[in-house]
Amino acid sequence: MKRPTLTTQRLMLRPFELEDAPVVHRLASDRQIALNTGTIPHPYPEGEAERWISKHQEGFDAGREVTFAILTGADLVGAVGLSLNRDDDNAEIGYWVGVPYWNHGYASEASEAVIRYGFEELALNKIYARFFSRNAASGRVMQKLGMAFEGRFRQQHKKWGEYLDTEQYGLLREEWTRRG
Repeated sequence: MKRPTLTTQRLMLRPFELEDAPVVHRLASDRQIALNTGTIPHPYPEGEAERWISKHQEGFDAGREVTFAILTGADLVGAVGLSLNRDDDNAEIGYWVGVPYWNHGYASEASEAVIRYGFEELALNKIYARFFSRNAASGRVMQKLGMAFEGRFRQQHKKWGEYLDTEQYGLLREEWTRRG
């Protein structure tokens, strides 16, 4: 099945292509990206971008995930996607934006489009997100999206030998619909 492409006022969200791997590697290799994500390693290994991109179609076909490249013009600036739990009709949204593109609102704009897709096209009931408590910028993105704080999980994640608190925000389809 063909993976979707979404557009916003400034962005195109499209499936990753193997040709994107060098840019993904360059952006994801920045220590600041790995510092605030649970799954991106540092140093970012050679071949990891290709491996990661090559799994997207299989994950989409299996109904486990949908992952988008975030582009502004011709520049790939990051990634956003949903990890799906079809049994419960919910998904976790995750995103990262390369350091040179921080503070431009790209994470919020891309996430809003993906949330719309999740509720309107995938008929999800809930979309939630988690972030390390030290990453206040990610929390602000979730708040801008209208997500409600659901809890703090103390020392939930171990990253580079440090136990980190995580926070979770969520949005229900009925809340999204009321927003209009």
